[in-house]
Amino acid sequence: MGTVTSKARLYRFTALDALAVAAYLGFTIYFTVSGETVERLMLQLFHDPATASYAVNALFYAGVGIFAIASAWRVAGRDLRILGTRPWFTLGMVPLAIVVMLILTAILVAAFGTAATSENQLGIQGLLQHVPAWLMVPLLVLLGPFVEEYLFRHLLIGKLSGYVNIWVCCIISVLVFASIHVIGREGLVLSALAPYLGMAVVLVAVYVWTGKNLMFSYFVHAAKNLMAVVLIYAVPPELLPT
Repeated sequence: MGTVTSKARLYRFTALDALAVAAYLGFTIYFTVSGETVERLMLQLFHDPATASYAVNALFYAGVGIFAIASAWRVAGRDLRILGTRPWFTLGMVPLAIVVMLILTAILVAAFGTAATSENQLGIQGLLQHVPAWLMVPLLVLLGPFVEEYLFRHLLIGKLSGYVNIWVCCIISVLVFASIHVIGREGLVLSALAPYLGMAVVLVAVYVWTGKNLMFSYFVHAAKNLMAVVLIYAVPPELLPT
């Protein structure tokens, strides 16, 4: 009974969850509405546009990440202990999940037509061309994926499924995750949405398949981002989309 009660407590919504969501939505709305003002302020502080853009993203994810880590550290610790009992499973399944993700993404891109590079992706590519790897890796590989897995998997599936059918939660997670990455000047264009839909479907699948293991989906997400960062740094800037 103690185990069941403890597990139930881990999947209750808390004040920290509300603060994390409020911070995420608040930052998103503020940067969307007052983006030019924030950009001018950051340019006054850093002068270099790439550094200013990096500072905005770092502020965003650090602000949300504080609440995410404070809320989910018990779940993260439990999930790490579970994965530690079968390390070869983790080491084998993470790269396999990425291969499946790439295949599914290719299928979706083929179905929706030529992939359009989203504003989000162009922004990341621009940062990677001007900001050193030792600054980008902590943001894109360590902090960013944890915040997003906490929000879009742990909250929207792990906790929300206590009140809503889990398959409905999975659909919500996929759609919200994909949409949040392409909403910008381009709008919800299917060709831009396709890569993120493929990524979201696999992340949701591995999260549910591993018994709502937050850290496993985080490792898949982080590994995928690391691969993208390495590839972008390895490709000459003149060959990247503009």
